[in-house]
This record gives sequence, C-alpha cells and structure tokens, in this order.
Amino acid sequence: DSDDIVVDIGGATEVLRGVLADLNYRNLDEVPELAGCNTTTEILARLIADRLAGRVEGGGLGDSASGLARIGVTLRESHIAWASYERSL
Repeated sequence: DSDDIVVDIGGATEVLRGVLADLNYRNLDEVPELAGCNTTTEILARLIADRLAGRVEGGGLGDSASGLARIGVTLRESHIAWASYERSL
C-alpha cells in the first residue's frame, strides 16, 4: 500500500490464530479436512497454507494482501525436524 505494508502483522496474527484454533490440543484424526490422512507435519503445513490462502482470497488480510502471489507455511518440530508447504494464490 502507500505505506509499503503488504499485511498488518497484528491482523495476520489474528487470522493465524483463527486458522489454528480448531487444531490446537486436539486429536487431528477428528479434523474433517484430515480424515483418512496420515497427519504428518507436511500434511498439516498444507492444511494451514490452504486455510490461510482462503483467508487471503476472502479479504481477511486486507486489500493490500490481494496482490500476494504465493503463501508458504513452515512448521518446526525441533531445530532439525521441520516441513514446509508453499502454494500459489
């Protein structure tokens, strides 16, 4: 935007909290989008990226975010175990 802001970090934090709300401290086998999947870190990163993409496309991150071309999610289990997923918007 005119202030060189793509996404307000506070707004992005709230959107991320919403995306993660039904995943925290839950048996992931009970999450409808994960039914029948081996819930690996890679699969979980894809689910989160897809949910975030839906929020971006729905305007949940503001008008300036409509210019984003890609979104990526990295989940870290430890300093040596991690997985990423990147997708187009």
